Parts: sequence; C-alpha cells; structure tokens
Amino acid sequence: MLFYFTGTGNSLYVAKKIEEAPISIPQIMRQDSLEFSDESIGIVAPIYGHEVPPMVKDFMKSAVFHTDYFYMILTYGNRHGGAAELAKQLCDECGIKVDYIHMVLMVDNWLPSFDMSEQKKLDKKVDEQLAVLLHDLKIHKREISPVNDQDRAAHQQFLENQKKVPEEVWQHFIQIKDNCIGCGICEKVCPSSSIHVIDGKAVYHFNHCQTCLACAHACPQKAIGLSIPEKNPQERYRNEHISLQEIIQSNSQVNR
Repeated sequence: MLFYFTGTGNSLYVAKKIEEAPISIPQIMRQDSLEFSDESIGIVAPIYGHEVPPMVKDFMKSAVFHTDYFYMILTYGNRHGGAAELAKQLCDECGIKVDYIHMVLMVDNWLPSFDMSEQKKLDKKVDEQLAVLLHDLKIHKREISPVNDQDRAAHQQFLENQKKVPEEVWQHFIQIKDNCIGCGICEKVCPSSSIHVIDGKAVYHFNHCQTCLACAHACPQKAIGLSIPEKNPQERYRNEHISLQEIIQSNSQVNR
C-alpha cells in the first residue's frame, strides 16, 4: 500500500514506479476512516522548505498504519536540508515506526528560484536513483538517509529567512491575471480546494493552500502567477511521464 501527494507529477511518477495503483492523499483524506493494514505501507511526497506538505502531515497525524514495514520517499529539486531527519521526527510525533526514508533528486518546480526551461535540461539521474530505491524496498532495507551538520544548517537558514518574509506574502501568494479564461483547470488540479471559478474567472482562497504550485504550472494561459518575482514567468512544468488528467485525478476536489 502506497500513498502519495503530487503537484506537478514528480512524486506520482516515483509512486507509480513502486506500485501500479498508488493512493492519492488528497482523495483518501476525505474518508471517514483512516486506518490501514498491509505488509508494507509507504508515502511518497515532495518536500517544501525541507518538509512534507501540510496535507501530508495532517494525513500522517490522523491515520493509523498497521504494517511491518513503513517507508517514506521524498522528492526534492535542489537542497534537501536534512529532510530525512525532519521526516523521522514527524513519524516519531505521529507514533509511526518508520523503517526507511530516502530522497530522490528531480526537477525543482519552485518558480521563484528556478527557471523551468533550465531545470528540464538537467539530467538528475532519476531512473538510476529509483533503481537503488526499488531494490532497497524489495528487500525491506531498514535505513534512514544520513543527515549532516551542513544539511541542518541549510534548514535553519531557511527558517531564519522565512522570518524576514511578511506573512501577507504567503496569504496572497497566488495571483490570478486578467487573461484568465475560466477554463477551470486550476480548480481541478488544486489538492486543497483553494481555487474556484466564479463568474468565469478563477478566484484564489489562501487558507489551505499547500504552495504546491499545481495551479500555476497547469494553467494553459499562464494566467496564474505569484506575488513575488519568478525566474521565468513564461515556462511551466509537469513531469513528462505524467498526464494532466492524472494530476486532476490525484487532486481534484470538484464535485466530491
């Protein structure tokens, strides 16, 4: 049994390499009962600011897992900042005995820091990384990816930088431009129901936004931007192995 969270398809791609039919966290969170039993149970998720998205944290805090082998695979694009150690701490807080945590370096979809046209050209050896992980999971290897002081320092620097950013920046992070045509794709790819099409135009509600940027990357008009500068506003990203329909099936809260 494998659960996943995805914004632009990286984590879904990894999840599908591990299991044929992984389970979407945004969809399963709507169930009344979150108790699961299986020989092995895993979570694949991206890291934002070196930690899993808030919805993944909520899922882990709410769910009960009965398994002999629990693992986490974390996707990231630049620095992981000791993500494995932070994920282990989260598991401990949730009362989850975790056996294996590792990361996969992939395209970074964070628009303020990275140009998607440049990211797409980089060969981050994803399949080679996955081959190692798949072998580890097959033999139920027990290992938490090592973290060093430099990793921890990177996370502390990130936290310090966050203190300098006005809170209202994140409250109004997503901005809808005038060229929005109300197609509704943003609404369908949002895992937290933070965007709705009202009177023919997308409207952003910030309260539960996961900052996954699925809406910005999926908008065919590039009508969704950010309240802070982007490296390249003309370039967007979706994992080349994942279709838009798969992102919608993973995340859509429309008519549910």
